[in-house]
Amino acid sequence: MKFVAFERTLQGTGASRRLRNAGKVPGIVFGAGEPAMIELDHNALFFALKKEAFHSSILDMELGGATQQVLLRDYQMHPWKQIVLHVDFQRIDDTTRLRKKVPLHFKGEEESVAVKTDKCIVSHVANELEIECLARRLPEFIEVDLSGLERGQSLHASDIKLPDGVKRVKHGTINPVVVSVAEPKAEEEIAAPVAAPADDKKKGKGKK
Repeated sequence: MKFVAFERTLQGTGASRRLRNAGKVPGIVFGAGEPAMIELDHNALFFALKKEAFHSSILDMELGGATQQVLLRDYQMHPWKQIVLHVDFQRIDDTTRLRKKVPLHFKGEEESVAVKTDKCIVSHVANELEIECLARRLPEFIEVDLSGLERGQSLHASDIKLPDGVKRVKHGTINPVVVSVAEPKAEEEIAAPVAAPADDKKKGKGKK
């Protein structure tokens, strides 16, 4: 993805407020060189942030007539308004190594024995995975094939096949569940309704 940024010379709270009033978002680019203060068009950035790829892939940033490759590292939103307050990007090169959470894309669930035959319920416990790799090898997402799921099976982080040059970030010995399979609940027997006692003296039909 490509976006356009502009050099920002003024800094401080007052300058940032004036930028936002003008429909701009203040930001910074750091890493692989000197930090650069930038500004971006608010609406273009706001809609870009709605796209998954903008968060998890290498971006081409046009700045001052040159294109640099960057990654989105952080952004701040207004507490209750749909307004982007600030954005941070990291400049990358061939030596940049990083840790980042990338989205998981699941496929094959409906064709698995667990769902198709055993009518189990599949729960996606996690929708992203933290990985470590060279920035150039960063995958936009990781595809997870669920077609082999069976009744009572769980898929852990260590079971996910990763692209070459990419490894999972481990937090101690924890191997979290990514996908779980639950057996369908047995259908509860519906009790037959109890007949109400007959009223011998129905309205208008009682014996005199």
